[in-house]
Amino acid sequence: MELTGAEITVRCLQEEGVEYVFGYPGGAVLFIYDELFKQERVKHILVRHEQAAVHAADGYARSTDKVGVALVTSGPGLTNAVTGIATAYMDSIPMVVISGQVPTGFIGEDAFQEVDAVGITRPCVKHNFLVKDSKDIAITLKKAFYLAKTGRPGPVLVDIPKDVSNQKALYEYPATVNIRSYNPATRGDPALIKQAVQMLLSAKRPMVYTGGGVVLSDAAKQLTELVRLLDFPCTNTLMGLGGYPSPDKNFLGMLGMHGTLEANMAMQHCDVLLAIGARFDDRVIGNVAHFGEVPRKIIHVDIDPASISKRVKVDVPLVGDVRHVLDDILALLHASKQKPDAVALKDWWQQVEEWRGRKSLTYRNSTEVIKPQYVIEKLHEVTQGDAFITSDVGQHQMWAAQYYKFKQPRRWINSGGLGTMGFGLPAAMGVQLAHPGASVACITGEGSIQMNIQELSTCKQFNMPIKIVLLNNRVLGMVRQWQEFFYGERYSQSYMEALPDFIKLAEAYGHVGMTIEKPGDVEGVLKEAFSPALKERLVFMNFITDQAENVYPMIPAGKGLNEMILV
Repeated sequence: MELTGAEITVRCLQEEGVEYVFGYPGGAVLFIYDELFKQERVKHILVRHEQAAVHAADGYARSTDKVGVALVTSGPGLTNAVTGIATAYMDSIPMVVISGQVPTGFIGEDAFQEVDAVGITRPCVKHNFLVKDSKDIAITLKKAFYLAKTGRPGPVLVDIPKDVSNQKALYEYPATVNIRSYNPATRGDPALIKQAVQMLLSAKRPMVYTGGGVVLSDAAKQLTELVRLLDFPCTNTLMGLGGYPSPDKNFLGMLGMHGTLEANMAMQHCDVLLAIGARFDDRVIGNVAHFGEVPRKIIHVDIDPASISKRVKVDVPLVGDVRHVLDDILALLHASKQKPDAVALKDWWQQVEEWRGRKSLTYRNSTEVIKPQYVIEKLHEVTQGDAFITSDVGQHQMWAAQYYKFKQPRRWINSGGLGTMGFGLPAAMGVQLAHPGASVACITGEGSIQMNIQELSTCKQFNMPIKIVLLNNRVLGMVRQWQEFFYGERYSQSYMEALPDFIKLAEAYGHVGMTIEKPGDVEGVLKEAFSPALKERLVFMNFITDQAENVYPMIPAGKGLNEMILV
C-alpha cells in the first residue's frame, strides 16, 4: 500500500496502540495534522505551549507504563519542547517526540523556523532520528518506540522534514525490530545473584535503598515481598516513592537532602546495602567521600550498566531488569535454609527505632496561619492516600513527598532529576486523561504554577477535573530558604510582589476558584473540592500559607547524611 509520509506516521501510531498525542500544530507538521483529522483512533490533545505537550505525555507515561507521545513543529516548536524532553531523560521516562522539520532541500540553509533538532536534543534523548525518506518512517518509528520502552527507558526524538511527510512510499509496519548494537540485559548474572543473597543473609545491619527503577520496572510487588521476608528496613528516593508502601512498619521514609533522620542514618551506618534501581545521586547520599567513611558492602541492581559504580564503588553489580533480578533473588531466599541473624537484626531495629523516635518530620502547627505540611496531611486524609499526585518543584514538592503517604507505585508524578518548575499542571493533564475516573491533584507553588498556567485553557477544553493545591507563600520558597540558611538572609529576587488574583484567573478560564486563609477551613475546602458536587470540575485552591516555613530536615550541599539540620 502506497501512502504519504504523514499517513504512514499516523498508521504507525495506530499500530503502536497510541491513545493520545499531545501537541501543537505548525507549518512543518500540517500534513501530519491533516491525517490526524481524518481518523479517530488516535486522539489529539491541543496544549497551549509545546513544553506542556511533552510534560503531559510524560505524566501519561509515568502513570500508565505506556510510551507517551508528543507532536511539535519545527524551530521554536522543537526548542520549546526541549525542557520537557530533558525532564523525561533525567527521570528515564519512555516517550516518543515527533518534530517537524523544514523540507530536506532547505536543511542547513537557515530556513524559516529551522533548527538542528538532532544536534540540540542529542545530549538529552536516549536516541534521535532525522528521517530523510518516507520509506524509512515506519521502521524508524518502530525503533523509536522499542528504544523508548526497553532497557533504561527514555525519550526518543523523530524529526520529519515537511516534504518527507508528503512523499509517498510503500507502507508496511514491521512486526519486530532488531538493532544490532542495542541489546539491553534483562536477567542478572546467576553467580552474582547467589553472592548477593549470601551477603544479604549474613548482614548484621542491612538496609534496602530503592529508586525510580522499581517503579519503572513494575517491581513493587517483588520489593515488598523481599523486604517483608527479610524484615529489613527500607527507604525510597524521591523518584521511588510508592515503590514500597509508605504506611508499612519497615518503611523509614524518603532519604536524602530532605529525608527522614532514620532513613539517612540507617543508610550511613548499615553494613550491607541493597540498592535497587537507584543511582546514588548527590541529593541522596550527599558528599561521596563522607558516605564512604563507613565501610559497607554494596549490592547494586540496575538495568543500566553505566549507572553501576558511577559515583560509588559497589561490591556486587547486578545488571538487569529490576523485576527479573528480584524474582531470582526471592527464589534463592525461599529455597535457602539460612535466615538473617535474628539477634543482630533485633539490635539493628532497636537502633533504627531510636532514630525514628526523634520524629524528624514533626512541625509546629498553628491555629493562626496555615502550615503547608498540614494541607498535605489533610489532602492525604481526604483522598485516603489513593489520589494521583503531581507536583511542581520547590518546597511544596518536598512537603508532598514527606507528608503524602503513597501506598502504591505510579501515584507520585514529579520532576526529580531536572527539577522542572511548570511540570505539575501539564503532567496532571496526562495523568487525568490516562485515568479519567481517578482523583488527580497538582500540588504547586505560586512561582511554578505561573510557568504553564495557560494550560488551564487545555483543561477546560478537554474537561479535566484536576484539583490544584496551591501552597501560596508569596515567595520562591526553596530559593528563600537557601538564602536564609546560606546567603546571610539576603533575599535577592525571591519575593513575588505582583501576584495575580488566582481565583479570578481560574474563573476566567471557566474553573472553580477558592482562597483559603484560615487553618480551620483547610479540611472543609478539600472535602468540598473532592465531593461529588465538584467531581467533574477543575478546582483551583489557593492556600495562603506561612511565608517563613522551611523544609526540614535538610542536609546542606556538600555535607554528609548524618549532618542534618533538624527543626
